[in-house]
Amino acid sequence: MKTVVYGLLGLLCVLHTDVWYWDDSRMVLGAPIGFTYHVLWTVVVTGAFWLAVRYAWPTELEAAATDAADTPSGRADGSPGSPASPESS
Repeated sequence: MKTVVYGLLGLLCVLHTDVWYWDDSRMVLGAPIGFTYHVLWTVVVTGAFWLAVRYAWPTELEAAATDAADTPSGRADGSPGSPASPESS
């Protein structure tokens, strides 16, 4: 699933540059077509990043954060210093 999400994000990066609407003056939904395209593109990107967080987020980051919260000093290595999360201060 990570490969699909990364591929989708790469495709969306390519689609961000909409050279096909540069010289088009049509109005869609009361706005220039290029602006409307970018609004819809932003909605699609939001969904794609939700998929990235849901299915491609590295679980080892969550495990490290949980381990850090379980140490007395709030740091994963046990060294003194400020806690890892703002909730514990």
